[in-house]
Formats: sequence, C-alpha cells, structure tokens
Amino acid sequence: MKKIVYLMEYPIDLPGGAQMSTLSICEGLSDHKEYGYEPVVICPDLLEKKESDYPFRILTYPMTESRIRNLFLRIRAFREYIGQEKPDLVHIEMSESLITYGFIQRKFKDIRFIYTDRGLLFGYRKRSRLFMFPVLKKSHMLVTTTRFNEELWRKETDIRPLMVIPNTISTRYFGDYDELKRKEIGPDHKFTVGLAGRICVEKDWDFAVELIKKLSAVLSDLRINIVLSTFEKGDDEKTEEIFREIAAAVGEDHLSRHLNLSQQEMADFYYDVDVFLMTSCFESFGKAAVEAMSRKCAVVSTTVGGLPEVIGDDRYLYTKEDPEKGIRCICELASDPQRLKGAGEYFYQRYRTLYSEDIYIENHRRIYDEII
Repeated sequence: MKKIVYLMEYPIDLPGGAQMSTLSICEGLSDHKEYGYEPVVICPDLLEKKESDYPFRILTYPMTESRIRNLFLRIRAFREYIGQEKPDLVHIEMSESLITYGFIQRKFKDIRFIYTDRGLLFGYRKRSRLFMFPVLKKSHMLVTTTRFNEELWRKETDIRPLMVIPNTISTRYFGDYDELKRKEIGPDHKFTVGLAGRICVEKDWDFAVELIKKLSAVLSDLRINIVLSTFEKGDDEKTEEIFREIAAAVGEDHLSRHLNLSQQEMADFYYDVDVFLMTSCFESFGKAAVEAMSRKCAVVSTTVGGLPEVIGDDRYLYTKEDPEKGIRCICELASDPQRLKGAGEYFYQRYRTLYSEDIYIENHRRIYDEII
C-alpha cells in the first residue's frame, strides 16, 4: 500500500469545505482498497469526534488561540509525524499548512508533495503569497477546483503543473436520491426558496434579506426555508436579525428557520426546497450549490468566482448590479411547474456527471498514480 499524508491546520471534524473534501478523499480511498492507497490525516485535536470514528488514521496535535504558537506546534507535529509515517506523497489541503510545510520541506525533499487550492488566487494577501509561492515552486502539482481559478494561476504565476479537480460532496450524506422525500409539484404545492450558509461577509446576508424582500413583493405566497451556521462571537445576534427581517417580509408562518444543522439534516433540508438561492459576493467553488443540485433543486446564483462554472447555464445566474434578473428567473420557475421540474432534473444530472464523489475519487487516484 502506498501511503498519503494529508496536512491540515483545522480539525477534520470542524464543518468546512476543505475538511469535508479531505474527508471525501480519505473515505473513498479507504473504501477502495484496490486503489492501493492508505490515507493518513494530520490535523489539530478533534472537536467532538474520536479518531476511531473514521475508517482511516488521524494523527492530532494541540492548537491554541495564538497564531504564532500554532505555527510552531504545526511545525513540530508535521516534522514528527511525517518522519514517523514516511509517506509516498504529502497532500496539503490548506494554505497555512502549506506555509508550515515550507519550513521543513528540505528535510523531506525526497517526498513528493502537492497542494490543492480550494480558494481563489486573488483571495490570498501579498504576505501569504510571499510565503506560499517559494514552497509551491517545489511542489509536484497545484490542483484547483475550477477552471476559473486554474486560469488565474496560469496567467499570474509560473507555478506548474496545474490540474483541475472539481469539488464534491459527501456520498455518506448526499449519496442516493430519495424520490419519496422530494415534495410533489402539484395543485397544492407551496413554492419554497431555500438559503443556507455560515454567518460571514462572503455570504452577504444583508443583500440576501433585501433580495427576499423584493421577491416577496412579487410572489404573494413565497415561502422561505433557511439554514444558518454560527461559529464566531456575535453570530447569534446577526442570525436573529436575519430571521427577524425575513419573517417581517414573508410572514412568520411562511418562514422555516434552522440553525447549525448536521450534514445529514442538510441532506434532508434540500428536499423541501424548490429553488436554492445563492447571494454570495465571494465563492471559490460553491459546495452548497452542488448539495442542492444533488436533491433536484433549481439553483439561482450570483456570478462570482467558480459559481458560473458550477451552474453551467446563464439563465440561472444574476449579478448584484442586476438582481432583477434573478428575481425574474425565480418568478418564472414559480409560475411554471414543468419548467421547475425540468430545471431540477438539469441540475441533478449535472451533479451526477461532474461532481459526484466517485468521479472525485477517481480523479485523485489518477493524479496520485501519475505522481508516485
């Protein structure tokens, strides 16, 4: 068995795109022993789960509230564990882990390593680039999750080779589609717009509230189903503000509100949604869009980052300068059950063809075979 070590600066059980994507790779390799790879994750101490809850090995190290101290803790842990494991390949999944690895890479110069950029190149500050680029020039591959981001790296840097592997969602939670859970589109159908995401600047919840107010003015029986996730101090107050303003716009009885749902609960949440609305001002990929697609939701989204590439059809895209286009699209879907059903099928097949976990694992296996 060839061994691959994954380096992370956050616990793998902390909800987040990089964590879930790494989990998908490691679970997939563990399920397919015939691929011949043993995954080992090195990350900070888990928050709630135990290492034994996972089908692959996890090696942990302590993390504090001091960023400087965390750097030294990571350096020590990475150096000790990589020396102990002697992997055939190191796969780095987060930017601070890449910077950390730069301090010890010379010690492991005979071990090949790759980096997956799950963000966008222009999202990195100058100081981060200063530390990242020298390390990346020694890497054996830079992987991006969209062609959009690959083109940014190709135009602005000389780091090569580049490869695109579109992101995925967990088969454990979003695997099989259950037709019985999808609500019927019939005479008594209650048209529902869904939203979901963390409380953060990137999701632009203020804009989302204003857009819902405009929607409610033209769709009299509009229902909203929303999931918010909190993590930092002050998030609870912002959450209550969002819920309060949406309830005032559509009516308390037309609002379903949820907080900090599990992945399994999220998988069921999308079945109750007709149109999943994205209002982000920054998205590197847009995993929430793919989650919604896997449940036959139509997805209407802003044209930011990798989202146009994920959506694949301009009819379902709008800009913040022209939000009326998004409103018109949602209204057309609400008034035409056949078009709504057709949109759901389009997005579902797009998920199956491009973003399923099986395709994701196979793409990684191919790269690992090539590099090792």
